[in-house]
Amino acid sequence: MSEISETFIEECRSLLTANFLPRIERCLEKLSDEAVWLRPNSESNSIGNLLLHLSGNVRQWIVSGIGGAPDHRIRQQEFDERSLIPRAKLLSKLKSSVREADEVLANLDPESLLERRKIQGREETSP
Repeated sequence: MSEISETFIEECRSLLTANFLPRIERCLEKLSDEAVWLRPNSESNSIGNLLLHLSGNVRQWIVSGIGGAPDHRIRQQEFDERSLIPRAKLLSKLKSSVREADEVLANLDPESLLERRKIQGREETSP
């Protein structure tokens, strides 16, 4: 089990830091700050809202849920944000969350993967 768990953790770390984050960064480079906050209609989320949400999710599920850091997330604020936060600041926030998550995963005992955790006020179990 340990070898499988270690491989899983390493793959997660690689996907977060070397795959997903660079792709998001490349996409953001092609957009203006205004385009990041564009909404086709009032019911839709902007890219900026989704970046805030992704950063919040990474922190809540990995940094807090697995790593034990305090969870101060107010999820709805991620979707309610309407100010034009520069894309560089959004990216910096996401990078910080991913960096923290990577550190948690790097120090995670592979045997702890099957532990029950309480995330978003609910107990989460292994699949």
